[in-house]
Amino acid sequence: MRRNLGGGRSSLEPRKARAAVEGVGVLVALLLQAGALQAQRSLADYDYENLSFRGMGLEVGSLRGPRVEPTYTVGLRLDLGYLGPGLRVAPSLSYWASRMKEGEVAVLERKVEALIAAQYGGDPAPRVRLGPVDWSDLVVSLDTHLVWSIPLGFLSFAGLGVGAHILNGDGPVVRGTFVEDLLDRVAPGLNLHGGLEYPLGKAFRLYGAARLDLLEDLRYVEFRLGGQILWAQPAPGELRGR
Repeated sequence: MRRNLGGGRSSLEPRKARAAVEGVGVLVALLLQAGALQAQRSLADYDYENLSFRGMGLEVGSLRGPRVEPTYTVGLRLDLGYLGPGLRVAPSLSYWASRMKEGEVAVLERKVEALIAAQYGGDPAPRVRLGPVDWSDLVVSLDTHLVWSIPLGFLSFAGLGVGAHILNGDGPVVRGTFVEDLLDRVAPGLNLHGGLEYPLGKAFRLYGAARLDLLEDLRYVEFRLGGQILWAQPAPGELRGR
């Protein structure tokens, strides 16, 4: 007898996911409001001539989403300087790998069953077992940060970005089938993010960020911690006490 993979799915999971998404939204809103209040302390005006490869950061994170099990992330952030007043350009590369939740696999199984029944018929209806199914994502993003200084020597940033998600599905049953082809794809995405940075001198800074990634059929919240090396001179307003 086929086990009902969807029956054990707790109703608390969607609530946790919604709470996390709402938390990121509140964080971004608070950071933007703080930036308006601190406008007189913002970074000096910059233009495209100030775009340059200034530094690089390594980061690790934690990811939560309604379709995959919680997992860790690793990433790389580049600092390309300022495009406008306080507007920093920061491309990033990140990766995560996880396993689809059992309820999501059950939904996929029912879709495959319906497809087989519609194509070939049969009585009784076909029974399909696909799990476990692994899913990974290599994300290339172009992010923009609105940066401003706040008390205690911190820098705050909030912004949005666009990216390409290189998704890969795998599993003992789905490998080499059309189901794997459905999971393997390159998808465009949008992200909202906000965070804090703390400069430790001119050449190094610590930072933390919350991030919401949105795809057509996948969304997740990520919390990141990282350290960045800066080999160019800091912009006016980027050092503590400035």
